[in-house]
Amino acid sequence: MKISTIQLKNFKRFSDLKIRNIPPSAKLVVVVGPNGCGKSSLFDAMLQWYRQNAGFGAYSDEKYFRKDAAQQFDWNQSVLIETHGNERPQKGSLYVRTAYRNDPDFNISSFSREAAPSDQVRLSRIIDNDQTVGVNYQRLIYDTMSGVFDSNNDSKTVQELREELVGHIRRSMQTVFGDLVLNNISDPLGDGAFYFEKGVAKYYHYKNLSGGEKAAFDLLLDIHIKKKYFPAAVYCVDEIETHLHTRVQGALLKELYAVLPSDSQLWVTTHSLGVTRAALELANSNPGTVCVIDFDSVDPDQPREIEPSDLGRTAWEKMLSIALDDLSPLMAPQNIVVCEGSRVGSRRRDFDAEIYNRIFKGTNANTIFISGGGSNEVAQTAQRIADMLRTVLPNTQVHHLIDRDDRSDLEVKSLRQSGTLVIEQRNLESYLFSEEAIKSLVVELNESAQEVAALQIRTDSLAASMARGNPVDDMKSAAGDIFVGLKRLLGLTRCGNNTDEFLRDTMAFHVKAGSRGFSELKAQIIDRLPQ
Repeated sequence: MKISTIQLKNFKRFSDLKIRNIPPSAKLVVVVGPNGCGKSSLFDAMLQWYRQNAGFGAYSDEKYFRKDAAQQFDWNQSVLIETHGNERPQKGSLYVRTAYRNDPDFNISSFSREAAPSDQVRLSRIIDNDQTVGVNYQRLIYDTMSGVFDSNNDSKTVQELREELVGHIRRSMQTVFGDLVLNNISDPLGDGAFYFEKGVAKYYHYKNLSGGEKAAFDLLLDIHIKKKYFPAAVYCVDEIETHLHTRVQGALLKELYAVLPSDSQLWVTTHSLGVTRAALELANSNPGTVCVIDFDSVDPDQPREIEPSDLGRTAWEKMLSIALDDLSPLMAPQNIVVCEGSRVGSRRRDFDAEIYNRIFKGTNANTIFISGGGSNEVAQTAQRIADMLRTVLPNTQVHHLIDRDDRSDLEVKSLRQSGTLVIEQRNLESYLFSEEAIKSLVVELNESAQEVAALQIRTDSLAASMARGNPVDDMKSAAGDIFVGLKRLLGLTRCGNNTDEFLRDTMAFHVKAGSRGFSELKAQIIDRLPQ
């Protein structure tokens, strides 16, 4: 089932609102807007429409639904919903999760036959508490027992049967969290609970998970359990980002999108940047399947008709402003510098950006550095960021920075005249392993007697790099040998496990204000930015 039109009259937040032309291709509908704009009212309308038309009966408290007590309230007129193909709602046509999802722990003391989830409605209103983890645990146990006594499973091993029941949930959790693995559902007649692998712990109890981990597990477990009972339904999740870190918000939305039954439609309300960013990525990879309903400019007291929009650049900028709202100019950086480096993976992720931020942290708080890809990509990345932030942070300027590499003086001059920031040395490692930075490290460690030997390690490592065919000033190629030599000479511990971590976590703090290297970087970067 997929919704095409919704009309609300004298219902909760809205006097007369009509949302029309929701396309049949829409698999994900993102409802955005600030607090109090009526996002949850939309889900309340869907829930009551479903209860009435699927034979469950509407919730009796009209005061909760009626906007204006002086105006007539008629269920047949207050909520009108049309579906593609004119499908009539039936049991199993609507799945709803409220924003009040909180199941910190659960205890199972007895088991009984479980009715099909589609044969009942747990919720009366969208403000109701919504606890499902314990119920879904019982559902899994029930499905397990049913599977054991199903003759079609006679040839399956216990492991195969268990994998059929929980494997899909485990895979979803790994997709979202990576290192959090559903391990077991344990003995239901003993200490019945969910157990996970987390780090070195092999049996990590559900109740010990963080609030965000529980929130994501709750939604993933529930949709995997319920989707066979709601195979062609409208799925609604209010404030999907609740309790979740920005990165996890996006990963969770993508996974819900992936496991959603093909004939279904997922509606989410949000004012989260993580969710909207993931929605944009889904729209780009699955054209035509994602649309946004924007309540930000809707006056709920006036009759209004709106249509969903695609998640193009205009909608994305709009959602950025909703997600960030009235971010104070005092919190916004004056300058964003996009430098070389990757934002994905683990090795060298945000390497240059973190080092620049550490070098200039105490002297230029109005500038932040972020990664933007290779040297031929940072200009385009900077332009995209500038375009997206223009309406949200109009006073923030975006610049791009590259290493000098083998560029000639004339080429560097031309780049700087065109607005590109270029450091004076070949690469950032040239500053981190400069003679003065190594001397600063030696002094900090009270190893002044080793200064000559430490500098000789630098000289020898550069010579070895040259012998391998690298340029005379290519400190990046010599960095590994310098790190190993200094670590051995100075007896360094807790300085970083590898060269990159050593440069970032130790040497970055030795490019100090007042040093030649710092002054040179400041002259070529900070002093060229508008102040």
